[in-house]
Amino acid sequence: MKIFSAEQLYEADKITLEQQQITTEELMERAGAQIFNWFHERLNGASVPIHIFCGIGNNGGDGLVLGRLLIESGYNVIVYVVNCSDKRSKSFLYNYDLIKNVTKDWPILMKGENDFPEIDPEDIIVDAIFGIGLNRCPDGWVKKLIQHLNAIPAFKLAIDIPSGLFPNTALKDEDAVLRANHTLTFQTPKLAFFLPETAQFAPSFDLLDIGLDREFLVNTKPLAQIISKPEAQNLYKHRERFAHKGTYGHALIVAGSYGKIGAAAISTAATFRIGAGMVTTFIPKCGYSILQTTVPEAMVATDIEEEFISKINVDFEPSAIGVGMGIGKREHTVEALKNLFRNFNSPMVIDADAINLIAENKELLKLLPKNSIITPHPGELQRLVGKWEDDYDKIEKVKKFSMKHEVLVVIKGAHSITIFGDTLYLNSSGNPGMATAGSGDALSGVITGLLSQGYDPLTSCVFGVYMHGFAGDLAVNQMGYEAVMANDIINNIGEAYMMLFAKDQSEGENN
Repeated sequence: MKIFSAEQLYEADKITLEQQQITTEELMERAGAQIFNWFHERLNGASVPIHIFCGIGNNGGDGLVLGRLLIESGYNVIVYVVNCSDKRSKSFLYNYDLIKNVTKDWPILMKGENDFPEIDPEDIIVDAIFGIGLNRCPDGWVKKLIQHLNAIPAFKLAIDIPSGLFPNTALKDEDAVLRANHTLTFQTPKLAFFLPETAQFAPSFDLLDIGLDREFLVNTKPLAQIISKPEAQNLYKHRERFAHKGTYGHALIVAGSYGKIGAAAISTAATFRIGAGMVTTFIPKCGYSILQTTVPEAMVATDIEEEFISKINVDFEPSAIGVGMGIGKREHTVEALKNLFRNFNSPMVIDADAINLIAENKELLKLLPKNSIITPHPGELQRLVGKWEDDYDKIEKVKKFSMKHEVLVVIKGAHSITIFGDTLYLNSSGNPGMATAGSGDALSGVITGLLSQGYDPLTSCVFGVYMHGFAGDLAVNQMGYEAVMANDIINNIGEAYMMLFAKDQSEGENN
């Protein structure tokens, strides 16, 4: 699934009108009919009052189409026109005339705070004030109207995007954004729905296919790509009948220090669970018995030091390397990391303390192996690329870092984002129950295990992040958010593989 910018969606509209030889008003009628169908399937003629707030642009026109169709079907509808300017779009005026022909109760013209209506909590509010074309924050009485609607505990439905929210630029005034309970968005989701600072305004959404030009949607490079189940299915590599453990690689996990051997154990187990043929874990001496006991399938190599890693020495060429989980930040460990970067050509996942060491020792940046995968949580990311002003600034900083150093970066969090150059991949799996110690160590193991099996770095990232989140979703279904631990995620990787190709009960529905 693709995410396009506002500018790209306007271009899609234009091409659709040309290719399908239809008018803007006909496309708007198509969109309004889709919204009406969504309503009608759920309300089935219920008499609940529906308050539709229409701006005077094309988003308002969509609201007028919806209002007319609902009125024609006997629903209890009150339409308001938010008269915030003297400029009205042609399509708005066209649909304003149409709605006046089907009701004696013409839309209520709102000109200021005195026109704010009283709305019962049991009613429904439809937000069709501003769409993706908004270029400045709502202010004055219109901002107060949005705040008035936000204060009402009624169900609020936004058309295409909550009013006041920009689809792909930074939030400037959160007090001027409608807080929708649900959004009906046209054709593709908006990037704002997936970022920490803005997702709160559109916590859930349905996609409405309004028939935009398919060739444009297929051939245009998107702002971002969403990785969901169909995409993950296409990334999976089927196993050969006569394969053996050597077919799926020999991974090396470099992890752990005194008191943090658990990070090594978690990463190692995840590397196996995702399918690596063999795993050797390199740890300080103090972790030997722990690793041999907790993950007996692993081979264990130890440092000469008892409590930390000082020199990484193994007698094989790894298929992939995962490094950094719990290794600490001692001076000797910095040297060990330098030598690892210099002496090994294996594809590499760099996580946790290894990221912190890179941030604190800039000479390590020059040694970063090309196409390495870096998996920071927000604090580690900030230490690596510097502070950012907002989510969009963060993404731009990571893009520049990725291009400069020729690496992939996974920004961990809800809807983890994989960035490779200027390309974004947003993950659709995962849940708040995965906000637990060791979850990131498990992800590093998952990605390392995929690299070991011969998946390329980009596929290892996007497929690994999806499978990690999918396993977390299965774990939450069994025990709830609060009880999930990192090993529960790992123990559900097998089920995630099984469910990847199982028919979803909700298949065919919008998410």
